[in-house]
Amino acid sequence: MPHFIEIDGRALHCEFRPGAAGRTPVVFSNSLGTDLRIWDGVVALLPAQTPILRLDKRGHGLSAMGPVTIAALAEDMAAAMAHFGLTAACACGVSVGGLIVQALAASRPDLVATAVLSNTGLKIGNDAMWNERIEIARTRGLEAMADAIITRWFSPGYVAGQATDLAGYRAMLTRTPAEGYARVSEAIRDADLTADAGKLHQRTVCIAGETDASTPVAMVTALSEALPDAALTVVPAVGHLPCIETPKIVFDAIASLGALD
Repeated sequence: MPHFIEIDGRALHCEFRPGAAGRTPVVFSNSLGTDLRIWDGVVALLPAQTPILRLDKRGHGLSAMGPVTIAALAEDMAAAMAHFGLTAACACGVSVGGLIVQALAASRPDLVATAVLSNTGLKIGNDAMWNERIEIARTRGLEAMADAIITRWFSPGYVAGQATDLAGYRAMLTRTPAEGYARVSEAIRDADLTADAGKLHQRTVCIAGETDASTPVAMVTALSEALPDAALTVVPAVGHLPCIETPKIVFDAIASLGALD
């Protein structure tokens, strides 16, 4: 069910399902320009006994704006987990959500027992790319780049066959506050987690989409090779958001880590 919790004077929107006592919780962190609903297909596959926590980043979904760094977003996740009494979770993040999960796993290993890092890397993109998007978001709004973003999010096959769903996800993107998008983009631009990769001793599954141009297979492969205990899954004919296109792949990754035992 939906919850609003206060963190440093700001409202953070979460959805929490308590599940059964003693079961491993699964927590989710979303991509840029989306909200917690991108995990609906994965959540629908998880057993009713599994505790589940999803949350909207600062300036996204129903969460309030605030200063944004990857470390601050990881702290929000830690605070939300503390609010609901969760530890030793399977933490799943896609894109910037994967950066957030990496930061949380490095700083609070007590909170992250295993991880699913989907379509992410140690560093994503370059300054010039992010600065251009930040300027467009602040001067022209997300509508100005929505079509280009959608084609990066999804595979050509999904784009060709899911017009109604695409319209819905485009609406999710364009209704994201432009300043929230810009601030998270700045956080991604400024993040390089290479130095902390060796600290992530949690068993991890890294997921790459074969057609993903935002975080290509080579980027996710490099991440998996830098982590001490990571396996790599490359999903054929899937783009940047396997949680939407092929939620069973994400479910299988969670299950393979023993989080549903």
